[in-house]
Amino acid sequence: MRRKLKLKRGLQQGGAALEFALSLMVLVPLFLGVIGLGLSMLLQMQTVQVARDAGHMFARSINFTLLGNQQILSFIAGPLGLSAGSGTTGTAGSGNAVLLLSTVRYMDVSACGLAGFTSLNSHGVPTGCTNYGDWVFSQRLVIGNNTLRTSNLGTPPASIVSTTDGTITITNQAVNTGDVATITGFNPWNSTTGDGLPSGQWVYVSEAAATGFNMPPFSNGTMTYAQLYF
Repeated sequence: MRRKLKLKRGLQQGGAALEFALSLMVLVPLFLGVIGLGLSMLLQMQTVQVARDAGHMFARSINFTLLGNQQILSFIAGPLGLSAGSGTTGTAGSGNAVLLLSTVRYMDVSACGLAGFTSLNSHGVPTGCTNYGDWVFSQRLVIGNNTLRTSNLGTPPASIVSTTDGTITITNQAVNTGDVATITGFNPWNSTTGDGLPSGQWVYVSEAAATGFNMPPFSNGTMTYAQLYF
């Protein structure tokens, strides 16, 4: 009788150990997957936050070509790994994040007039103002690893971007087709009703991207990205 009880207990204990081992095969990957998902979400939130903070400061004319101001952004970015430097073009291959700051404007009659194109044709379109009716870049700054990602708005030709402060002349804004930003189907200024943005108003765009958390097969390091308008 005792032998039978011991044998039964042994079988029960063995069955419990087998069940525990089988459950671990499900629970461990599930646990690691939750960790990977959580860390990826945290990185995405941090990416949004640095884009928001940088955009607020950029719209208030903070000079981000200065090393000291870029170091502030690097501190704000924290674990994202945003490398600081000086100038307007970022640091090639350095760091795990990049911040792209753009100022764009809508080329209406007034903006074309600032470039010297004041004559209007019979349809009210400024003669010679090639980019009339388009969004164009008036400034572009890149902070961090400029090899990680390009802007969703496009990239103005390096030849027309000032290496001092990232600005683009009003003439290039008016006639250089490479300066047109990828923003379509939206006219912010209605000259008839006067609603929307006032003529000549700039829009500030902040884009941040960072290398994602990498823990195959649970997280493949997909790059985080955020784009905000101010």
